Amino acid sequence: MADRRQVLRFGAVAAAAPALAGAASAPAWAGGDGSTRNRALVVGHRGASGYRPEHTLASYELAARTGADYMEPDLVITKDGVLVCRHEPEIGGTTDVASRPEFADRRRTVVLDGVSVTGWWTQDFTLAELKTLRAVERIPAIRQRNTLYDGRFEVPTFQEVLDLRKRLSKELGRDLGVFPETKHPTFFQRLGLELEKPLVRALRRNGLDRRGAKVFIQSFEAANLRVLADEHRVDVPLVFLSSASGNPFNDPRSYADYLTPGGLKELSEFVDGLGPEKGQIIPRRADGTLGTPTSLVGDAHAAGLRVVPYTFRAENSFLPAELRVGTDVSAYGRAIDEQVTFLRTGIDGLFTDNPDIGVLARGLA
Repeated sequence: MADRRQVLRFGAVAAAAPALAGAASAPAWAGGDGSTRNRALVVGHRGASGYRPEHTLASYELAARTGADYMEPDLVITKDGVLVCRHEPEIGGTTDVASRPEFADRRRTVVLDGVSVTGWWTQDFTLAELKTLRAVERIPAIRQRNTLYDGRFEVPTFQEVLDLRKRLSKELGRDLGVFPETKHPTFFQRLGLELEKPLVRALRRNGLDRRGAKVFIQSFEAANLRVLADEHRVDVPLVFLSSASGNPFNDPRSYADYLTPGGLKELSEFVDGLGPEKGQIIPRRADGTLGTPTSLVGDAHAAGLRVVPYTFRAENSFLPAELRVGTDVSAYGRAIDEQVTFLRTGIDGLFTDNPDIGVLARGLA
């Protein structure tokens, strides 16, 4: 795996972002030891989910058109084994399924990674059934403008996202990337609906499992990434996502332990980067303001790993206290300032719901 990091399949090429006036060319990471780094990647988190309902083709397309280097689809799976893009397998909050009487009897309680959750589940629907549903805004109280698009867009398949990537790359004249996340892979594996095989198959069918391809695969489960590296032997870089607390599912080791210098060294044997919660880069004080940066970026770079934290959003409700403007939780605060602050810690990219803000912040950092 050391060879993979030296070649730095992790973002070997990132393209220009001409969709924004004055946007400079996007970065290409070079070198595996952190000594030669250009500007950070902008990843459209669930597309441009600050402006359109998340995980829709409209959201992904807008991310590309507003300058994102990568579109981020979260992958779950249908009853008939098709990868689709939803943040969670439970779809009651992101589709109109609750209003569909023909699916009322599909509502049930499922234990998801040790937690009982009641709703509607992708594994209970065929793709044909899922395609009759329409996406809705997940957080309408904060993103009321996004509700304008409720009921307009289908749930896309992963293949449809790859087709969109190909079309927009040609139209925009730049190689767009995809940053898929396997959602709850152990949960699905236990249902006999593993995510790894169809994911790898789709990438290879589309000529994207190769060095230099604009693809990263990410997961909150280290075991899932080991399977992709050791059993499927993927040629694209792998990114370990981490939470500020807890453990990966069915893993006795905590996220905090994985992010120690020793843990990072072990991770570097099979992954190429980290996707930490942004508070693990700059924690917040008790009063909600930004505190002092941790050593995580430097520690990760010392282990040969890149760092792409999540999630940067524009609304006051998500911002540090000192960067909020007014008291309306849904109003925009000083999101550019937040992203510039984080970019100056040396991170290698960021996940943002507002890719245009990420591109602008990158030019100012």
